[in-house]
Amino acid sequence: MTEKEDIAVNSFYFVGEGFRNVLKNKKSSLISLITMICAMFIFGVAFAIGENATSVVEQVSASQGIQVYMTTDATDEQINQLESDIWNIGTDKIQKVEFVSKQQALETMKTSFEDADWIFDGYEGENNIFPVSYIVSLTDLSYTGEVEKAIGQMDNVDKIRSSNETIDTLIKIAHGVRLAVIVIFVLLIVMAVTIISNTIKLTVHSRRREISIMKYVGATDGFIRGPFVVEGIIIGLIAALLTILMLGLAYDFIISKIAQSDVLQRMNIGLLSFGELSQVIAIVFLVLGIGIGIVGSSISMKKYLEV
Repeated sequence: MTEKEDIAVNSFYFVGEGFRNVLKNKKSSLISLITMICAMFIFGVAFAIGENATSVVEQVSASQGIQVYMTTDATDEQINQLESDIWNIGTDKIQKVEFVSKQQALETMKTSFEDADWIFDGYEGENNIFPVSYIVSLTDLSYTGEVEKAIGQMDNVDKIRSSNETIDTLIKIAHGVRLAVIVIFVLLIVMAVTIISNTIKLTVHSRRREISIMKYVGATDGFIRGPFVVEGIIIGLIAALLTILMLGLAYDFIISKIAQSDVLQRMNIGLLSFGELSQVIAIVFLVLGIGIGIVGSSISMKKYLEV
């Protein structure tokens, strides 16, 4: 028998025995499956919340630009020069620089006071007292302080306005959510590995005499461990697929309700669809299912292979 044929035979044996172990120990396998589904579902919810929080922060950051007001006597050349100077801070920090003319500033004020816009009737044309300005959008809100300081040192800048408190709060919220997702992820992995290893340990214990005989006749640890590793992988994969399906249905239903919120619509903020999250979730769940299966089965086999 060639080496390839030997690998193929062993693979079929491992898969067959793995499925047999799952079906033979229906109760313990079901407990492991339910536990893993719960663990993955909780992580999926935390991950979805984290991704949406990040997305919301990014959308809000786009509307939290730094507004740079120029001196009223700035010339056209000086106005253009300031834009170039702002871009020179670096495209890694500056995402967009939007020019706001005097007329645009006036129209914005009229819109803000739409019930009393007649107040601004005398400020048209040469009587316009509003300064020109630039709205600077950043690639990351954490650059706010650094960019403000750099712009403040530029020529013909009268004042700078930004929502520092709002920005700091958003950054803290985003970091807090990311940290919470990581902690939940680690805790759920530990819990799932423990459950899987204990489940497979029951199977191993019931076949301890068979394992001893196999070791006695010269079977390698890898050959003995194979079916149990496959058993763990099967449980992990089934849990991953079922969780993706359940999470997708629940997420789409909940998001469709939240998206109708007046608050989100007024703020012009959109939430991520499950399609935008599904690829990452599928990869994480499949790797998680296979990884937990392998680690859990390896832990449960260690004691018996050392005998």
